[in-house]
Amino acid sequence: MTDQPSPPATAPATPPAPGRLRRWGHARRTGSRTRHLLERHLALALVLSLVGAGSLLVSYRAADRAAYELRTAAAPAVVDVASTRLALLRSYEEARASVDSGLAPVVDAGEEYRAQWAVAFQGHARLARNQIDGSRGKAIIEPLYGLMGAYAQSVNLATTRQVDATHADELLREQRLREADYVLRRPVTGMVSRLDLLQANQLEKVEADVSFGPARYAGWAVAELALVALFVTVLSALRVLRRRCGRRYELSLVAALLLTAALAVLPLWAAAVTHHRLDASHRALRALATDAVSASPRVESAQQTLADRIPRVHAGLADDGRPPWVHYSILTGGVLVCVLPVAGCARRLNADYWRAAG
Repeated sequence: MTDQPSPPATAPATPPAPGRLRRWGHARRTGSRTRHLLERHLALALVLSLVGAGSLLVSYRAADRAAYELRTAAAPAVVDVASTRLALLRSYEEARASVDSGLAPVVDAGEEYRAQWAVAFQGHARLARNQIDGSRGKAIIEPLYGLMGAYAQSVNLATTRQVDATHADELLREQRLREADYVLRRPVTGMVSRLDLLQANQLEKVEADVSFGPARYAGWAVAELALVALFVTVLSALRVLRRRCGRRYELSLVAALLLTAALAVLPLWAAAVTHHRLDASHRALRALATDAVSASPRVESAQQTLADRIPRVHAGLADDGRPPWVHYSILTGGVLVCVLPVAGCARRLNADYWRAAG
């Protein structure tokens, strides 16, 4: 029986050098911490970008909508009340002048009165369609239609040519004019008082629409704070990539950094300019309404002043409207500021960590 050769003895496995093992473990732990750090930056950037962009769009849209409403609804309504008030007062002045001068019995002597009453009637029709005071304004305007009918009937009887011009007829004209004046200037329920109340309510609503209340300040504060925090987060992500990953620049994050700074400054500046112009337009409308109220007893010059001011008011309001591309630019910038930071962090995580881990 021959001796079989014994298998060669295997050499014991050489353990890795302690220094190399420590470096491998340190690299693994460092890579894991860097990945978690970038993932936290990714999640934080996503939340902050959504909050900042959403608050910015809502806040700027509110300022832009206030300018649009003032230009298309509030300013015309205030002008309509002022012009209707002055036209009613002017129509009474013309009727009184016609009677006092003795021209009332003459055919077509009341044409100026009728022209002013037609202006007032058209203004009332526009107010019935476009007044901005809602149901409260409707409750004021609806009775005004009946009062205008009674007023027109009284003045027509006072200025219409009669068959026999007698002393009794003159007394009747005076009585009709007193009735018209009562309907026109009666406290609380007269036409002028109703128009003054409607105007005061409309100016109150305009002031509420154009002023920056707590809700609007809160919206802008949330937007600005979120964008500033997003700027810091993106800057921190760039530093992490540079120090731990050897990436000098990540173009997506650099673009997001610049875009965040622009969105934090430019829309706020545009909204501040809009707010300043809205305040100026509100003051101009209030001055216009005040001049219409203080026009007694002669209103012809007040009507001319109103006609001169209306184009300037409309010109100032036309500057308040931002062109559509500004809103679309903010919308596009808001989308990009949400996408770019997330894309930059996710790209580096996928290239350096997620793919290697899978």
